[in-house]
Amino acid sequence: MQSIMNFFIACANWFWGSPILILIIGGGFYMSVRLGFPQITKIGYICSQTFGKMFSKSENGVSPFAAACSALGASIGASNIVGVPVAIALGGPGAVFWMWIIAIVGGCTKYVEIALAMKYRTMNEKGEWTGGSFSYVKELFGGKKVGYAIAIICAFFTMIAGLPSIAAQTLSAVSQVAIFGINGTVFGIIVAAIVGLIIFGGIKRIAAVMEKVVPIMAGIYVIGVIIILFNNASEILPSLVSIFKYAFSSHAAVGGFAGSTIALAIRWGGARGVYSNEAGFGSAPVAHSTSTADHPIRQAVWGVFEVGVDTIIVCTVTALAVLTTGVWKDPSIDSGALGQAAFHTVFGVAGDYFVTICVLLFVITTITVVIFYDEKQAEFLFKSTKAAVAWRVLSIITMVIVTFGMELVVMYQLTDFFVALFIIPNMIAVIWLVPQVVKLQNEYFSTPGRYYLADMEEKKAKKAKAGSS
Repeated sequence: MQSIMNFFIACANWFWGSPILILIIGGGFYMSVRLGFPQITKIGYICSQTFGKMFSKSENGVSPFAAACSALGASIGASNIVGVPVAIALGGPGAVFWMWIIAIVGGCTKYVEIALAMKYRTMNEKGEWTGGSFSYVKELFGGKKVGYAIAIICAFFTMIAGLPSIAAQTLSAVSQVAIFGINGTVFGIIVAAIVGLIIFGGIKRIAAVMEKVVPIMAGIYVIGVIIILFNNASEILPSLVSIFKYAFSSHAAVGGFAGSTIALAIRWGGARGVYSNEAGFGSAPVAHSTSTADHPIRQAVWGVFEVGVDTIIVCTVTALAVLTTGVWKDPSIDSGALGQAAFHTVFGVAGDYFVTICVLLFVITTITVVIFYDEKQAEFLFKSTKAAVAWRVLSIITMVIVTFGMELVVMYQLTDFFVALFIIPNMIAVIWLVPQVVKLQNEYFSTPGRYYLADMEEKKAKKAKAGSS
């Protein structure tokens, strides 16, 4: 058993070095060039369609915003509070710069993933839209049998990776409530019950919960960090300078920080960025495929929004909190506790409790959406919604079982290994199929009287009406 684990760990460590960065950054850059960098050139329109329409409702299904919040529920998780400080502790301030780079190219990657999933989604036996990476991966090589076989492999490993991922999130939550003196297994049962109440309500209940909880929990966390930055305002500019400076130069050892090289900054910043926003995972399209959007590109712009909120906003404020307070240099603080330590410098013990509660909320939303993602893989593999329900039950049982002595590090290592096995076929598929998204994008932005041009006419009409009044 130990030999098998060592094999998993060795493979995961190799993949999460240069290969993943080449695949994600290189692939994302290629797609950005093919599409004209829509995450940058169309940013004004994207903001108007996302931030500007966050409270639009859908009469007959899941609104685009609710679908995006469901995806955000998975990507905004414990890694935003714990993972970012770890990247700084191991890669230095420069790691933050490479997280930003991952976010910039990752915005286009998610844009492509969502557009393709929306194009190839299907209606299941319950009358619900269903889709994901499996929807477009099967279109590889012209939709021949080999493409379908790769889609099965992709869906299988996505589903399997969900179990250690759920276990890791559960154990992260259990470790956080230790300060409350709560029994780990009892707490695991409570969290499993909460997740079960949400997940058994189907995608409409999941979306309804996520569109309310995710903005609130992210907003409260960001406000808390802003207070920290206000108290350390004089350190904001030096921290930003260090991010850019050490992205391209080595950082000497200081305090408890052992020092870093450019390679370490890229490795840890890139890996944390990928884990945080999940661009290239092919998982978020599962949630986005449930949307009532009238065109694949209209929903795809929410992918750019999602990456921006997760990495550019939430991850950045976490990084600045750690850098401006200087806790990353303290040798007495474990790297995984740096986020909590930053809050402690301003709020004292209340900061410890605040971070714990934030982590718990992030974990619950993440687990809920990950289970939904995985059950859709099961539905695709076994061609039945009953298989999805069975996987849902298995996932919830797993949340309780892992509290009986499972190790958090082992669960993360298993997750790393299986994630690699579905990122590779997913990235190959989106790179292969990007010409189809080029056509979709041209259709969306150039069709007279529809989509983008209709939005522009509507905007012009509203502006003229406001001017006349």
